Formats: sequence, structure tokens, C-alpha cells
Amino acid sequence: MNPFEKTYGPDLLKKPIPVAILISIAVCFSLLTVSKGIVIGIMMIIMPIGFAYLTALIINPRIGLITILIFSFFVIGLSRYLTATWGLFIDGLLFLMYLSLFFKAFKKKIPWDNAKSQITLLATIWMGYAFLEVANPEVVSRAAWFYAMRGIALYQWMMIPLIFILFNRPKDLKIFIMIWGILSLLGTMKGMQQLFFGVDPFEQRWLDNGGHVTHILFGKLRIFSFYSDAGQFGASQGHAGVVFGVLAMAVKKNIKLKIFFIIVSIAGIYGMMISGTRGAIAVPAMGGIMFLIIRKNIPVLILGAIMGIGVYVFFAHTTLLNNNAQIRRMRTAFDPNDASLQVRLANQRKLSGYLASRPFGGGIGSTGNWGQRFTPHTFLANTATDSWYVAIWADMGIVGLYLHLFVLFFVLITGAYNVMFRIKDPWLKGQISALTCGMAGIMAASYGNGVFGQFPTGILMYMGMAFIFLAPRWDKKIQEEKVQELQLA
Repeated sequence: MNPFEKTYGPDLLKKPIPVAILISIAVCFSLLTVSKGIVIGIMMIIMPIGFAYLTALIINPRIGLITILIFSFFVIGLSRYLTATWGLFIDGLLFLMYLSLFFKAFKKKIPWDNAKSQITLLATIWMGYAFLEVANPEVVSRAAWFYAMRGIALYQWMMIPLIFILFNRPKDLKIFIMIWGILSLLGTMKGMQQLFFGVDPFEQRWLDNGGHVTHILFGKLRIFSFYSDAGQFGASQGHAGVVFGVLAMAVKKNIKLKIFFIIVSIAGIYGMMISGTRGAIAVPAMGGIMFLIIRKNIPVLILGAIMGIGVYVFFAHTTLLNNNAQIRRMRTAFDPNDASLQVRLANQRKLSGYLASRPFGGGIGSTGNWGQRFTPHTFLANTATDSWYVAIWADMGIVGLYLHLFVLFFVLITGAYNVMFRIKDPWLKGQISALTCGMAGIMAASYGNGVFGQFPTGILMYMGMAFIFLAPRWDKKIQEEKVQELQLA
């Protein structure tokens, strides 16, 4: 066919029927916007974009994992601007990815065997325990169980196999790291905006509706950026500070990448400081200790210990820089007589007595925000847990706590072992070192705050766990390729 005789998209605008259809659509959009409000109008505009995105997701489900990673940083902050159950969006994406794989299986073989791993088995056992908790006789609200178990077990169980199947190449780890770094930088920049210029009207409304109780202390704003709260912001930024600090030390030749990692690390530590979150200091502290251990370098270990002692002395036994509100607040974390610490210990003693006869806990969703929402009249809902581990203990009992700790320490020890003895490639070793040190820091900080299962930390941890177990497979291929190159040479 003569290409000059073909009909192209713009040519349709010369015909009356397509023009009439476009005008009708525009009129309908205008009438709906006028009668139902601007939100409906925006939704009508977004619908075609959403349809195109869903089509792309079904064709290439990897897009869903990248979307979840990005969205996890904004999911809570977004609720301050648009009221919706945004967390269920992640559930929907996970379901659609599995649905996509199900239909793809009719045309080609899906490599489900790639998901065979110790971490997949552990995540399944943990999910199984969480599922059985719905039958816990102490459960007061099944609705609370549904909402709470997602962050505790469901996301981990659903995401890890998807990483092994869809996001299982070394370049995918690079994508993960770069997205994390960029979004962490944005988080610190948003925090700086709040610190130096104040909060916007939507954030002010959130503070006025109760957020001020925990976020304005002695007239000073605790910075929360676009995260759920200052505690999550501080821990997440401390996490980035550790991970990207280790990555910066691991990069040898790529100067631009090293500079990027250094900037993200410094910005992360700064974000942690301005958050005013005392418990977040545990992230770089424990992350640093883990780094010294896996380096297997005695002189460096001794130097690190001296530096650690110096930091402790600075906070616990001096009043230097006490005119700085952030340092002054973090210094209270080293005070054994701190009033907040004493309240936490008192709550733990009360929980100990209550849970002594409840080895499986009071049921998932019995504590914290879910408890306040669904069962506000109960003892557990009105007893602050503060700590992630105390919340697991209260919800799932001592049995659940021991199982959870076993899973976490198994992953942590595996990561350390892989770095110290299995992985040979220097850059891959550096990346897994960073993830392992970051995990150690988050595990430590989760004793003081419930940061582990929240967005974005939970998503970062689950993806990081999968990469820790994928790394030996990658390293084996890298070493085999090096041997082949030597043989060909």
C-alpha cells in the first residue's frame, strides 16, 4: 500500500463521527465535573492512564514490584491529602502480579522453581502462623486481624517469591538501590522544607487532628516528611544512612556513583537527626557494629569500638551541643531514668502479667492503631506497645515472638555468612554487606519503635531479604564467567 494513502490518527479528526465522539466525551466530563465536583473530573482523566498502566502491568508484572517500592514511600503521606484506603492498593498490585503470572503460564513456563529458597519457606511458615491466629480464641475482631496481618506477614509472603521470579538479576538490585536512594533524598528534602519553612496546610490539619500530641514537643516540631510519623522517618533515614554509607565504601572505580551514595548517606543521617527520634540512633549504631563484624578486620573493629565508645560518652556523659533541640532529645535515649522509658517498662510489666496465660497472644490487630480502631474497649488496645517486638508479643504471644525472631536472625546470620565466606565478587559483597548492616540496624531500632512492618521500611526489608538469598546464585555465575574468560584467554 502506498504510505501516502494510509489513514493516520490525526486524519480521523477530519471526519464528523470521531469529532462528534470527542465533543460528547468532553461535554460529559464537563457536566460530571460541574455536578459531582473536581474529584470526579480528575478521576475521569486518570481512568485512561490507569487502564494503560494495568495493561502494562499484566504484560510485564515486574512493573508492579517497582510501583510498590516507589509507592511505599508515599502511601501514608498521601492520606494527608486524599482520604482513601491507600494500603489496599498494594494488596491489589500483588494480586494482579500473581494473576498475570497465572495467565502467562498458559503460554509459557513460569520459573516457579526460582522461588525455592530457605527464606521462601520461612516466610510461608510465618504466614501460616499468622493465618492460624484468626482462630485464636482471644481474637475480638476478625476485621482487625485482616488489616494488621498484611503488614506483619502477608506482604512478606507474597513479595519474596515475586522477587525470585521477576526481579532476580543483579541489575534489578541496582534498580532497587537507585530508587531507594533517590526517594530517601526526596524524604530528607521534604523534611528540610518542614524544618525551615513549616508544614503545608494539609500537614497542619493532620497535626491539628491529633498529630501534634507526638510531633510537637516543647514547642519544637518533630519532622515527619511524607512518612507516617517522625519515628518511621527517623528510622528509615537512618537505614538509608547505613546502607548507602557502606555502598559508598564498596564502590571503587565509579566516582559518580560513589558521590551519589555519599550524598544519600549524609542526607539520611541528617534526616534521622532532624526527626527527633531517639530510637533511630540504634540504626547506625547497630549497623556500624555489624559492618565491623563482617569486615573480619581486628584493627578496624578496635577503631570502631573506640569510636562507638566516644559516641556513647558524648551523648550519655556530656552536655555538649545541648542547645540543639535534636541532639538534646536524642541524648535522652541514653538516660536510664528517662520518664518515657519508665512508662514503657511499666507497660511491658503489665503486658507480661496479662500474656502469661496467653501463649498465642491476644490476636493480631489487638494493639496499636488497629486495636484503637476496631476494639477500643479492650486492655490490649489501651496499653501502648511502642516496640515492634512488644507488639508481636502482645498480638501473637511468646510463641509468635520466638518464631518471628528466629526468622529475622536466620536471615541476618545468613547475610553475614554470605558476605564473610561465600560471596567472592567485591561489588556484590559490598551490596549485600550494606543490606545486612541495614537490616541489623532496623532490627535494633524496632525494639524502641514499631518501625519494621511500616511503610516503606517493611517493603525495603522484604525485598532486601530476597536479595540476600539471591546473591550466592549470582556470585556463582560471576565466578563461572570469570573462569570461562580465563580459559578462553
